[in-house]
Amino acid sequence: MSNEIAPPNSNEADITDNIDEQEAAAVLKAELKAEYKELAIQGLWKNNPGLVQLLGLCPLLAVTSTVTNALGLGLATMLVLICSNITVSAIRHWVPKEIRIPIFVLIIAAFVTCVQLLMNAFTYGIYQSLGIFLPLIVTNCAIIGRAEAYASKNPIKQSAFDGLMMGSGFAIILILLGVIREILGQGTLFDGANLLLGDWASVLRIEVMQLDSQFLLAILPPGAFIAMGILIALKNAIDSHIKSKKVVDTEQVIERVRVNFDS
Repeated sequence: MSNEIAPPNSNEADITDNIDEQEAAAVLKAELKAEYKELAIQGLWKNNPGLVQLLGLCPLLAVTSTVTNALGLGLATMLVLICSNITVSAIRHWVPKEIRIPIFVLIIAAFVTCVQLLMNAFTYGIYQSLGIFLPLIVTNCAIIGRAEAYASKNPIKQSAFDGLMMGSGFAIILILLGVIREILGQGTLFDGANLLLGDWASVLRIEVMQLDSQFLLAILPPGAFIAMGILIALKNAIDSHIKSKKVVDTEQVIERVRVNFDS
């Protein structure tokens, strides 16, 4: 009788390898989905640049007197954030650590210049309204911070999505401030929308309430500080409510065990 062991079936080995590859792909897909979800939550709520990090407050408080100005600055900031994140992520392996910050600033400045020229050419009215605060996007710490903290360490797709979520979170706060200040200050919504979207957008103007004169406190920067404080207080209250609810839900109920010794 021969003691030789028969070689394993190659088909079974191939099937096992395919199953392992499928499991690995499923795990990788689940991890990637969880990462995108976390990026969205961080950008829109937990780590919002305007509401939590309080970055870029100078333009945020200065130009949000109307929804149109807020929308214009929000879109410009989002575009610069996405493009700079993509570029920084693409060149992250070739940038020396010693000079990475100056290079990031140059990249951001290049995209801000492109956005500024485009707005000057196609939306000159909103370009004039934003004024100096449009080129000041270069100094927005939220953009430099995301380039340094995330884009310089992660692939292009995740960096682009991070830029989109952070930019969206910043734009939402800008628009909310614009809504509050425009309604209280002028009693309107989307006043001057034609400056950003074209002549057809004149029909978007809504008169919410009739005011005999403008409410200057809401229009001027002090009104922006008050409105910003209200938004921060609301977020903190919501976070506290969610945290307390989670604590109540996770409390374990200890049941009493009754032992009967009667025979």
